[in-house]
Amino acid sequence: MSVLPIVTYNDPVLRKKTKPVEENNKELQTLIDDMFDTMYNSQGVGLAAPQIGKEIQLFVMDADGITEETEEEDLGPLVFINPQIEEKSGEKIKLEEGCLSIPDVRDDVVRPDKVVVEYLDRNFEKKKITATGWSSRVIQHEYDHLQGVLFVDYLSAFKRRLHRSLLKKIDKGTLEIEYPVVPKD
Repeated sequence: MSVLPIVTYNDPVLRKKTKPVEENNKELQTLIDDMFDTMYNSQGVGLAAPQIGKEIQLFVMDADGITEETEEEDLGPLVFINPQIEEKSGEKIKLEEGCLSIPDVRDDVVRPDKVVVEYLDRNFEKKKITATGWSSRVIQHEYDHLQGVLFVDYLSAFKRRLHRSLLKKIDKGTLEIEYPVVPKD
């Protein structure tokens, strides 16, 4: 298992719609293990394949670290292959989000509190999950990555301007980041 470098802000792969995973094989299982290693090493709670330069419909998550102080159920580490959101509902909640591909940038994003997702697990078995709270938020955030959407896309033009200097540092590769990232040219 390996820690992979993470793709950062303005890399074109982060804006592409991903393709379905066609088969379960040894390479996929190794990639999943490497994605968990990368996520944990970076102190993240989710990681989508585009964030490591892969244009496939895959993300991993483990939100237990942020749900332990709430009444939410711990879901443990989860793998989502070819996920499809079937429903978003519930109260719209504003919470601060960040992203391993946009280090040091954090801001409030409004998302529905509940999500229903159908997906394949790491064994390619069809599953359906209903998630609320932080787990729902992580799923929606990572699912957005598979659609080429970043959390900063939800911010107003004013809020994006507030983050402009930090985004430029990330884009130029001059921001000091505590985990491995893909070098900027």
